Amino acid sequence: MFPLTLSSPSLNRLVLFTSRYSHSPFIRNLNSLHLIHQKLPYKPLFGVRCHASSNNSSSFTAKPSKDIRRVRPEVVVDEKLSAIRRLFSSPGVGIDAYIIPSQDAHQSEFIAECYARRAYVSGFTGSAGTAVVTKDKAALWTDGRYFLQAEKQLNSSWILMRAGNPGVPTASEWVADVLAPGGRVGIDPFLFSADAAEELKEAIAKKNHELVYLYDVNLVDEIWKDSRPKPPSKKIRIHDLKYAGVDVASKLLCLRNQIMDAGASAIVISMLDEIAWVLNLRGSDVPHSPVMYAYLIVEVDQAQLFVDNSKVTTEVKDHLKNAGIELKPYDSILPEIDSLAARGAQLLMDPSTLNVAIISTYKSACERYSRKHESKEKSKMKFTDSSSGYPANPSGIYMQSPISWAKAIKNDAELQGMKNSHLRDAAALAHFWAWLEEEVHKNAKLTEVDVANRLLEFRSVQDGFMDTSFDTISGSGANGAIIHYKPEPESCSRVDPQKLFLLDSGAQYVDGTTDITRTVHFSEPCAREKECFTRVLQGHIALDQAVFPEGTPGFVLDGFARSSLWKIGLDYRHGTGHGVGAALNVHEGPQSISFRFGNMTPLQCGMIVSNEPGYYEDHAFGIRIENLLHVRDAETPNRFGGVTYLGFEKLTFFPIQTKMVDISLLSDAEIDWLNHYHTEVWEKVSPLLEGSTKQWLWNNTRPLAKP
Repeated sequence: MFPLTLSSPSLNRLVLFTSRYSHSPFIRNLNSLHLIHQKLPYKPLFGVRCHASSNNSSSFTAKPSKDIRRVRPEVVVDEKLSAIRRLFSSPGVGIDAYIIPSQDAHQSEFIAECYARRAYVSGFTGSAGTAVVTKDKAALWTDGRYFLQAEKQLNSSWILMRAGNPGVPTASEWVADVLAPGGRVGIDPFLFSADAAEELKEAIAKKNHELVYLYDVNLVDEIWKDSRPKPPSKKIRIHDLKYAGVDVASKLLCLRNQIMDAGASAIVISMLDEIAWVLNLRGSDVPHSPVMYAYLIVEVDQAQLFVDNSKVTTEVKDHLKNAGIELKPYDSILPEIDSLAARGAQLLMDPSTLNVAIISTYKSACERYSRKHESKEKSKMKFTDSSSGYPANPSGIYMQSPISWAKAIKNDAELQGMKNSHLRDAAALAHFWAWLEEEVHKNAKLTEVDVANRLLEFRSVQDGFMDTSFDTISGSGANGAIIHYKPEPESCSRVDPQKLFLLDSGAQYVDGTTDITRTVHFSEPCAREKECFTRVLQGHIALDQAVFPEGTPGFVLDGFARSSLWKIGLDYRHGTGHGVGAALNVHEGPQSISFRFGNMTPLQCGMIVSNEPGYYEDHAFGIRIENLLHVRDAETPNRFGGVTYLGFEKLTFFPIQTKMVDISLLSDAEIDWLNHYHTEVWEKVSPLLEGSTKQWLWNNTRPLAKP
């Protein structure tokens, strides 16, 4: 699955981290953390490509979507917008605009259906976007992955803001400009990170507007009412130690050491994958991600998990009790934050992920209890004994969560689980593609949804299958150009044998997470399609073969994947690689491979990243080739300056369709790479197959002859 682009909860900023890894599992991971908290303005490096020409290649024009807009229907009255606007003047509200992000209270990419507020209000179902509603306007921001999808799904009451395109204001800039001076902009403080809220507050203050935290009411929930889906209630399960690699007690010990090293006495954690990873638990609250809705507070001598108790089995209770973790109700987090301040805790908080409701509650409590303590000091002239580890005055320590870095560096058990699950996934894919090609050649009338559902059936019979890791992107022809396309039964297309077909899919297994994209043609591709595909393949190969010094951030490698496309004036509107969790979220930070040069996180041994260059011609076709890679030491004859050099090891083993390749564009070395890769695919996957499926794999892994 393609990497993230614009970070919607922050509206127009990226939060960047620098980290450094020393040598292996969790203890070393935490102690090696170096932190930089930095914010840079979002500045897209690449615009939409409109023309390409080369003396050595075909020349053609690719129009951007904004130039091929469908005709809008007449303006309609949007009842949801009208209902929200009526609430603006309600007692305790009193606002002039309301901002609705995509996220839940934990800044999750994928969210439970009951928290899909932005999708409910706007009708736009993409995973990234921010809606802003004023008394007479409504606008939605999303990134390049979703431009085409948003055009289809938004009605005429909405303005589509193509974030990152030249001349497009950020959401904060726009709302500040359209409101009369002295306006009040409302948000639900549980849905914005502290960083995002602070940036928004600063941006609108330039035009004399006020940011209003609506703690007690979410306006979307008010109009959703009884039709709103119920909160998830499935049981939590233990993630077996043979897959986790490190027990909970060891993880908590290292986390506590890191907390104390930072000068803190406690940490509050809201990121769901971080909580699941530390506690070796998995859940089913969020589609595609094996996590549960919870908060976690870890102090130097105790820990509390805030979660719906009905989800906790006896086995999980015992698991938590053995680790010294107390259970508390999910919605009691704010009173406990207040209590920490009352006890003088020095609380470590990550403002890029922790919601502003929690941080504001702690700040207010700190001010209140500090004043109270100072008053006592003046009257009694005595001081609190600091030997307890809780100084008299509580305060916040703001830094990146140390868990994000530790989680990104996979231990041996996690890596082995990823390798094993990828091979089982490849077997499922082989059965699927063999079936699909046969059906297409029999002229079966298959829709994109039919194809996605059948793939799920093949995966679901594999050992350890739990769920998909994201909604399958099954796009025929022009739908493949919608980078984050999700086919729907009532509107999807049939799979056309005469057009390119892009399939981006993944699975959650008990021992690992997969993510793979392949683009194929069931008939004969045209010369232009072959050239574009081949140049995407060349970028994929270049990144796969990259060798780089330890400490190199991902943005340095991004150009490797784009270079072949750049030579003929083409590009793509998403990053090249994202981190992937081990039996966790398919999108994981802090590492990435992207043209956004602000992310200084170095790639380090044990990290997993995707390699997925692409090319998309709006309203025509899309091409993407994706494997997952594991960062490892590279053998080099020299180590200049004593530096360790790194490279990649493939986790994904599945054929790349060779009839899509224009072999005249490939070098001998690139042909050798493709042939060697297919040899590996055959050797690793064929033992898991038999009969006609095994024959299909053989037919699709035969070597290319050099011209």
